Amino acid sequence: MSQLRIRSKVWLEVDGQPFLGDGRYRLLSAIQRNGSINAAARDLGMSYRKVWAQLQAMEETTPFPLMERRTGGKDGGATHLTAETLTLMKRFGEVRTRVNAAADHCFHECFAGDHDDVAT
Repeated sequence: MSQLRIRSKVWLEVDGQPFLGDGRYRLLSAIQRNGSINAAARDLGMSYRKVWAQLQAMEETTPFPLMERRTGGKDGGATHLTAETLTLMKRFGEVRTRVNAAADHCFHECFAGDHDDVAT
């Protein structure tokens, strides 16, 4: 028998426009992990152009720089997230975790015991 589950999505908006959600969070995490936008794009299986467009959209609305970039040269380029971006990501992760936990709790209270096919 199928199991009923709850799913939720959390994202931040600026002036009604999406700013940070799971996809952009993964993108920023990949940049931090790989140290470059190009490597992050490859890691995520995305085109560099799409990644760049996502970053530009974010940078247009954020009040602080998202990244510190060093252009190529002898040692190659590098991209690192700013301290403000790392703080933003940490706080977004905490909010997302709490919202999902609250949704799970509410679901359990509202549905548990009513149906044998409800996942608890």
